[in-house]
Amino acid sequence: MKILIADDERSLSHFLQRGLRAEGFECESVNELHEVVPAAKRFTPDIVVLDRLFGELDSIDTVQSLKHVPSPPMILMLTALDDVAERVNGLKAGADDYLCKPFDFDELLARLSALTRRTQNQGKDLSSYLTLGTLVLSSSERLAYVNEQEIALTKIEFELLMYFAENAHKVLSRERILSRVWQTYSDPNTNIVDVYVSRLRKRIENSGVSIQTLRGNGYRLATL
Repeated sequence: MKILIADDERSLSHFLQRGLRAEGFECESVNELHEVVPAAKRFTPDIVVLDRLFGELDSIDTVQSLKHVPSPPMILMLTALDDVAERVNGLKAGADDYLCKPFDFDELLARLSALTRRTQNQGKDLSSYLTLGTLVLSSSERLAYVNEQEIALTKIEFELLMYFAENAHKVLSRERILSRVWQTYSDPNTNIVDVYVSRLRKRIENSGVSIQTLRGNGYRLATL
């Protein structure tokens, strides 16, 4: 299990790094807010232990940035802000758990263990998952998620979204879409593709991806 510690208190981050390594975790630490996302992309941690405040800088926006890296980690947010509203804001921003300072090291270990179990219990076959922005598609389970929330899709909607995702950033003509998803070679001027694309756009709002219409050419799924 790989853990990235992001805290501007160097003494605390060094203590946590030594303690977690002694418990068998592979750890790295950073002490500047601008270093967090680059470190996550390079180190690919399973969990980021993220301090809420770096001096006067609030790391809450960094949570969403972490959820957009190629291998999004779980996030345990540490903070001296123990107000309920602040904890709610952190969780709404995408943090997976919240631990207030000062904290007991055993409690931190328990929280990390719980996050580890959540990851394992998801039982994800990573080879069957396709991720773009916060949109996640499972080809084996035929399920779709936006911001870790399952979205309801019909069979055709899922097939169409998966086809777009498998060909992200490529232009797909109506003919190709009709042939692949509907398995038909009927008149490409039918508006059935437009109708389903319109539905999908609503389903994947705020996912970090969009389906673009390229008039005269077709459609393209692109990251924002």
